[in-house]
Amino acid sequence: MPLQNNKQRNFQTAHMLKCLSIFALLLLGLASGGCDQLPNSPYPADQQQQNILYSSFSERPKHLDPAVSYSSNEYAFIGQIYQPPLHYHYLKRPYQLEPLTATELPIPVFLDDQFNPLPSDTPPSEVTYSRYQITIKPGIRYQPHPAFAVDNSGTPRYHQLSSSDLVDITRPTHFSHQGSREVTAADYVHQIKRFSLPDLHSPISGFLGQYILGLNELTAVLANQPNDSTASANINLNNHSLAGAKLINRYQYEITIKGSYPQFIYWLAMPFFAPMPIEVTRFYDQPLLKQKNISLDWFPVGSGAYQLVENNPNRRMVMARNPNFSGATYPSEGSPGDLESGLLTDAGQPLPFIDQAIFSLEKESIPVWNKFLQGYYDRSGISSDSFDQAVQFGDGVGAEVTAELATKQISLQTSVAASTIYIGFNMLDSVVGGYDQNQQKLRQAIAIALDMEEYISIFLSSRGINMHSPLPPGIFGYQDGEANVNPITHTWQNGTATRKPITRARQLLAEAGYPNGRHHQSGEPLIIHFDTANSGPDAKAFLDWLRKQLTKIDIQLVIRATDYNRFQDKVRNGQVQMYMWGWNADYPDPENFLFLLYGPNSQVPDHGENSSNFQLPEFDALFEQMRNLPNESERQLLIKKMLTIFQQQTPWAGGFHPQQYVLQQSWIGNLKPSHLAHDTLQYQRIDVPLRNQLRTDWNQPVWWPVVAILGLISLLMVPAIRLAWHRE
Repeated sequence: MPLQNNKQRNFQTAHMLKCLSIFALLLLGLASGGCDQLPNSPYPADQQQQNILYSSFSERPKHLDPAVSYSSNEYAFIGQIYQPPLHYHYLKRPYQLEPLTATELPIPVFLDDQFNPLPSDTPPSEVTYSRYQITIKPGIRYQPHPAFAVDNSGTPRYHQLSSSDLVDITRPTHFSHQGSREVTAADYVHQIKRFSLPDLHSPISGFLGQYILGLNELTAVLANQPNDSTASANINLNNHSLAGAKLINRYQYEITIKGSYPQFIYWLAMPFFAPMPIEVTRFYDQPLLKQKNISLDWFPVGSGAYQLVENNPNRRMVMARNPNFSGATYPSEGSPGDLESGLLTDAGQPLPFIDQAIFSLEKESIPVWNKFLQGYYDRSGISSDSFDQAVQFGDGVGAEVTAELATKQISLQTSVAASTIYIGFNMLDSVVGGYDQNQQKLRQAIAIALDMEEYISIFLSSRGINMHSPLPPGIFGYQDGEANVNPITHTWQNGTATRKPITRARQLLAEAGYPNGRHHQSGEPLIIHFDTANSGPDAKAFLDWLRKQLTKIDIQLVIRATDYNRFQDKVRNGQVQMYMWGWNADYPDPENFLFLLYGPNSQVPDHGENSSNFQLPEFDALFEQMRNLPNESERQLLIKKMLTIFQQQTPWAGGFHPQQYVLQQSWIGNLKPSHLAHDTLQYQRIDVPLRNQLRTDWNQPVWWPVVAILGLISLLMVPAIRLAWHRE
């Protein structure tokens, strides 16, 4: 028996020593492993040396089809993929159009009603048609895609797919054969014809139908095609001509529009007018692919610098360099100060510089901010929660980064956005809509009660300018000082715009038939519904604030929250009462903002961008006079009349023009804010070694707590070991 006890004690002692050794080895393994891969890194180790840009998104893009997409979160992707004939110079300010795939900027030829040329100085009222002839550069090629894959006889491989062909296929890159071809003028004509497809629901088809010759007529013809979910698949656009979009030869086509519309050239810089090969639409029109969610809205096909190789909106979206992209170089000239700030260092170098861009889903702003501080995101906006940690204001100088960020060499770029964010009313609604005086006064009362100056201060950290009209600063028609003030909501006092008192809002509400927030006959409380897609702590704070604003005049606000895509559908179908929406300029012209209130551009029934469905003949007539005029006094006078109508009718309760603050890490170069250019990723550069070094410096593992715990465990084990040895 004694022999057996000694053996047991020896075994227990050896086991204790072995456990202690294993624990120490584990600690050493962790420490040595951290030299190659940071323990808190959200990215795989094999990405560490790769030329990848890391960013985030909060809502998945709903549309990636360039004929349908019309949202800034969608343009962040398709702007890198599609190539319209024109684009904006990356560096020059004011914004300047230049050829992209076109050989030169097209100059319109004015025509009479018999299509005979007119002198270039013909007054707009005497121009019946304007014709733009566009020549495309040869040699531009599409990204690899199975739609272009053909067999040895030239027959498309994947245009008649069966279920057996789609086993284990979830994205276009899974097809074994990939093809490509040259971009031709026919692809641009095909894209313009697509605006007429009855089930496409392009948001600008109604608007363009007013200009592009024959587009409305073609839309009417195609509307008589079979009306089912596969209507577009049954339509061969090659069998239908369009007078306003004609092919001349392989590299030339022409667009004919009605009348004189100088702003039309700006539309040629938007993805709407990018090329769309007929092979791609035929490929994606196959019902079996649609059942697997493989569609043009999900996997775009273009000739730009990047291609979308992964679309997993619940996790991440990945863009990779288009291997067929070539010929583009970094600008060799820019705006004053660009040379001194290093924005011309890469002049003449081939584009793009970044191989891949990974956008990770982040629904909350705090994780984005923390990862940016750790170096795991290359750039970041600034939420209200992190504003004080990021930005400070010096004595008499503008915003600058705090000392903490300055030590990390993080820099700040600020710019006034050519944008308007607004809280709108649905003018089709029976309560807040309509055009009589009582309905006007109800909207005016709400507009006074919504203290947007307070909103800008609380939620934007003063990064915005109160909206008095749809026009933001920098757009012709915007006026500084008293001339810009909305007399319905503000008065001009001591050189500043002062919001009218809440007593005025109560008075207007009573005159509208709702004294003390109750219907003057039934006594029922006035309840307003606010539709929103916002979520998270920031959204709750805003919605609580919004309720309090209307409580000041005894109006009850009910929040109807939903996801962003459902919210978009509700706006487009006129199923909202009040909502918050925004508009980023497509081009630097007042027409691009005032058309948000143009009757024929209403969401209902035309699927336009007039989300408030504001339709007033007097306003529309002024808009039609104003749109084609040069930026001179006559146009300014018409704009003033339009803004007076806008302020009196109050289809928008209030809003602001945002100021954008963007932080960038020291390792990202060639980043210049642009509110109109879309193809900006190709110009940016990443210094990968510098990023790795700084990430390592900022994320050094703290090992002393582990060492302390190990030491404590060792001390606790010593008496047991000594006792075991003593017994032995």
